[in-house]
Amino acid sequence: MLSNSLIELDRAHLVHPVSSFHGHEQQGVRVLTSAKGATVTDAQGRQLVDGFAGLWCVNAGYGHDSIVEAAARQMRELPYATAYFGMGSESAIRLAAELAERAPGDLDHVYFTLGGSDAVDSTVRFIRYYWFAKSQPQRDQFISVEQGYHGSSTVGAGLTALPNFHAGFGIPFDWQHKIPSPYPYRNPVGQDPQAIINASLTALKAKIEEVGADRVAAFYMEPIQGSGGVIVPPKGWMKAIRNLCKEYGILFVADEVITGFGRTGPLFACTEDEVVPDFMTTAKGLTSGYVPMGAVFMADHVYQVIADGAGASAVGHGYTYSAHPVSAAVGLEVLKLYEGGLLENGIKAGARLMAGLESLKDHPLVGEVRGRGMLAAVELVTDKIAKTPLPAESVPARRVFDRAWDNGLIIRAFANGILGYAPPLCCTEADIDAIIERTKKTLDQTLEDPDVRKAVKG
Repeated sequence: MLSNSLIELDRAHLVHPVSSFHGHEQQGVRVLTSAKGATVTDAQGRQLVDGFAGLWCVNAGYGHDSIVEAAARQMRELPYATAYFGMGSESAIRLAAELAERAPGDLDHVYFTLGGSDAVDSTVRFIRYYWFAKSQPQRDQFISVEQGYHGSSTVGAGLTALPNFHAGFGIPFDWQHKIPSPYPYRNPVGQDPQAIINASLTALKAKIEEVGADRVAAFYMEPIQGSGGVIVPPKGWMKAIRNLCKEYGILFVADEVITGFGRTGPLFACTEDEVVPDFMTTAKGLTSGYVPMGAVFMADHVYQVIADGAGASAVGHGYTYSAHPVSAAVGLEVLKLYEGGLLENGIKAGARLMAGLESLKDHPLVGEVRGRGMLAAVELVTDKIAKTPLPAESVPARRVFDRAWDNGLIIRAFANGILGYAPPLCCTEADIDAIIERTKKTLDQTLEDPDVRKAVKG
């Protein structure tokens, strides 16, 4: 009865993100009631392995009492402290210092936000301020990558290059430009790593020249494109793009909102590619999703230009909840858990996850398995030679998700038939094996879908 009343209240009042409003009204909400480790429980008592860690964010897993205690202790002592007017809290100061110590290169300065979208927005404002301070205000053009995701705020959604985040919103703006995704599985130049790198460099050079080399302010990219379909660039791609940006004097922004905090293995994916960006955005795993928080890492050379440009004046950018002490206390505890064994466990679990998904490659619907660490995707096709996506009539985003749910598994099912995985780093071998087993069952059921069966070749 409780869940039924909640479903009706939800229908009447709660607007869900990235949803068909009427479609959600018809389907009704799935109410989650509790969680522990990598398992969540719904209002009917059904237990499911969360193969997507909420929204790529519960990296540490559910139910850590030490995180709850850290938040409660901070709430009792100091539930809020503004970072305006030169004030602050110990937890926020210590978290900034701990993060700066672990960040690559000279990313020594940390600005806290509420999440990933406003972290991206903050970089745009800081970058604009930077170029004004450098007496180059004409540098007001920004470049990102097709199929990339940089949040759903008005500015960030313009840097995002997914049609659903543009349609009906009047974006992207004319100062926001794109180059093609490296997307090895579907790249026109084929899957040779160097050919892909060369094609991207050529595309970026052409875009810079088209826009004007003296007008480009910054370039944005994700080490792995998450919401675009977990697209993994070839090794060396990120470093080559970063070096080209440096050659042109363009600021380089690494969006690690999804990849940060052990998702791909190390604390930050940039380190795997030996890249030190000018800015790095994080969120999600920063607090393991227990409370909202994001962070902008700013290189020292950028910070000094902004500071010198402002002089005695205030840099007019801020949020009420920036450097929130409770979120910071959670971030400090989560960092301890990562370095106390979760990063190591995530590496082992990630290897098992990738091996398990690779074992499904012979399935008639599996076109490609890709990923790094605890971030993976299975791309489904009906023709492996032609790489034909699942037909739209099969409604993959809904039906595949529903099948997985009924099988006791939560994954991300994209509209084009890509399955996304981002399990908590705490996963046991049994958790990973359940993900693989339930994925196989979901694939078999999808193969029996009449709309899919009709389209399958070979």
